[in-house]
Amino acid sequence: MGSDKPVGVCTLLGRRDFITKAALAGAALAVGHSAWAGSAVQPTVITEAKNPNPGTANMNKRHLGNLQVSAIGAGCMSISANYGPPADIEQGIHTLRTAFEQGVTFFDTAEVYGPYTNEELLGKALKPFRDQVKIASKFGFAIDGTIGLDSRPQHIRKVVEQSLKRLQTDRIDLYYQHRVDPNVPIEDVAGTIKDLIAEGKVVHFGLSEASAKTLRRAHAVQPVTAIQSEYSFFCRDPERNGVLAACEELGIGFVPWAPLGEGFLTGTMDANTRFDPATDFRGSFPRMFPENMTANMPVVEILRQVAAAKGGTPAQVVLAWLLAQKPWIVPIPGTRRVDHLTENLGARGVQLTAADVAAMEEQFAQLTVHGERMSEMHMQQIDRS
Repeated sequence: MGSDKPVGVCTLLGRRDFITKAALAGAALAVGHSAWAGSAVQPTVITEAKNPNPGTANMNKRHLGNLQVSAIGAGCMSISANYGPPADIEQGIHTLRTAFEQGVTFFDTAEVYGPYTNEELLGKALKPFRDQVKIASKFGFAIDGTIGLDSRPQHIRKVVEQSLKRLQTDRIDLYYQHRVDPNVPIEDVAGTIKDLIAEGKVVHFGLSEASAKTLRRAHAVQPVTAIQSEYSFFCRDPERNGVLAACEELGIGFVPWAPLGEGFLTGTMDANTRFDPATDFRGSFPRMFPENMTANMPVVEILRQVAAAKGGTPAQVVLAWLLAQKPWIVPIPGTRRVDHLTENLGARGVQLTAADVAAMEEQFAQLTVHGERMSEMHMQQIDRS
């Protein structure tokens, strides 16, 4: 899941235009600008291996376990579903191929996005350079008119074949269980993926929104390469529930979905933003209710202040913040627009020092984030075991 702009008031303005208008409006909140003064030229706290392929843009590489990918990936969901009406197919293909041209080698999708249409789009878009990229997809939902879960081994074996066909490939580089199924032991899921890896249909095993306990149980059967969960500057659950600590201990990579706070942290949303309930499920997420967006605006102000000092945008700052947390974290911002894609990848040029990060944390610690991150129905499927 990436973050793109909703259907509503904010679609009339580009990110930078919206930020400029907000600044002129003078949202004067108590965030200390002096913390960032003079820090723009200090060196970054993260060092990474440079991309050895001269045919792509200068995108740093990172490792999720032993899977090497671009330091920033592409969340593909919002092109096809859930954040507004589907984009035109040709627009989606153009955006994904532009991402590759700009150095992205890690693309994230799932069978449930659409459903199915996002995998089809990705397969078509990446086919000309399939062997130069890594594709992540997901299984585990019962796509039967409900959002029920189904990770029975026989179901996994059925849907992997369907995903392979839609993706026009012979293997899925990283195959996540989309949500932990309480009716199927995680050991059975891991064992099934282990068999699919032995058959060459899957290369790496991943989990999504799993607890640290579940992660350890799965890892004991089949090594987990990466876990994907929501994580951003204002969504800190993985820091508190032990998941990041388990990843560090076990050598597992972490992939934050919604790294831009589903668009809110770009600074382009406010209480006037509206989501079409027919096409955009963010409207059911309490954190995106108008009163909570207003209450959470001080979080955005921190990002705006840092962006002003660094010569970037809030979106770039929040992605740079994630990259500065751990060298095995790979965010996957999503967009259907090339200008937003280019802006997101510009986070590579935003250098945050240890002092910058500490100052951001000090400011954030004084705030309260308002509203649950997803609807009650969605939160019921989060593994907290």
